[in-house]
Amino acid sequence: MGMEALGRAYNKVPIAAGVLISLKDATGIQFTVTGNDTFTLSSAATQAGSPTALATITAYHTNTSTNGSAPWVAASQAAASTVVIASGSASFYVDAADLPSAAEYVKVAAGGSGLVQAEVVGLLVQRGPENLRVLSGSSS
Repeated sequence: MGMEALGRAYNKVPIAAGVLISLKDATGIQFTVTGNDTFTLSSAATQAGSPTALATITAYHTNTSTNGSAPWVAASQAAASTVVIASGSASFYVDAADLPSAAEYVKVAAGGSGLVQAEVVGLLVQRGPENLRVLSGSSS
């Protein structure tokens, strides 16, 4: 059996709204958000740091479905730290190279009851799932 995708291709935070996530040893992070909400991207130097808005979102994809029954549609905007959707879902990528020089953590906050999932991608070190880096919290 080959190596699983979890640990080879990505690490995941299934419930990520408002969680500072480490991008150490990764090239970026893919956020997928759902719900009628405004989602705000920010970055911080440390897990306990004070996040500041990160206006790097220019391209994203939307989907009228949350169950895979509709295609993704490309969308664009002027560089901003927010994505607003009325229904369905949206997905956007944040490149680690776009973070301010001291920042190693990112988060997406939902303005209301929206949901956020995060996949840390481009892992610089592939490991079995049980040996993956902890992505949030004091040991990240």
